[in-house]
Amino acid sequence: MLHPHGGIFWVEKSMLLISDVHLGKVAHFRKFGAAVPQKAIHKNFILLDEIVHHFQPFQVCFLGDLFHSSLNKEWQLFENWVSKTPSEIVLVAGNHDIIAPEKFEVLDIEIIQELEIDGFLLSHHPMERKGFFNFCGHIHPAVRLHGSGRQRLKLPCFFKKPSQLILPAFGEFTGTFALEPSKMDEVFVLVEDQVVKI
Repeated sequence: MLHPHGGIFWVEKSMLLISDVHLGKVAHFRKFGAAVPQKAIHKNFILLDEIVHHFQPFQVCFLGDLFHSSLNKEWQLFENWVSKTPSEIVLVAGNHDIIAPEKFEVLDIEIIQELEIDGFLLSHHPMERKGFFNFCGHIHPAVRLHGSGRQRLKLPCFFKKPSQLILPAFGEFTGTFALEPSKMDEVFVLVEDQVVKI
């Protein structure tokens, strides 16, 4: 099940997949003088609360880049969020996950490099492995839409290839990278609290 916040719920496993939250990025940029609104820090936690409450998963699996930078004050907010979230939490390590594993262990969060489960490969970077369908992140996928009146939109999306699905970045302050779909690809855009196949 695809959710407009950018997560996927695997019903049979009661597992919620989320990628590229980039917690700590707002505080990191504010520290160096960027004019990012303070309220942007809390938006990620609001979205996380909403999607977890909606699905009530047994397990939340973050597909990398959970925390953007080294420790900053957003880590305390994350600790508070974990303490009130009943789901088991697993982190598939991404390139931005540089915080010491011991900090996650204290929170009972397991860190793994990848996960193979029932013919599915969960990873941060897009991967191809014979016999597996890959769920991944890292790219922050989006597509460009053009209207007949020269309208242009760039929308985040779930980007599905024959043996892979790239999740959109969940984080509120992450940016996107436009991909050009081929005839074999399927695109599901996030727009106005809906997931729309185009």
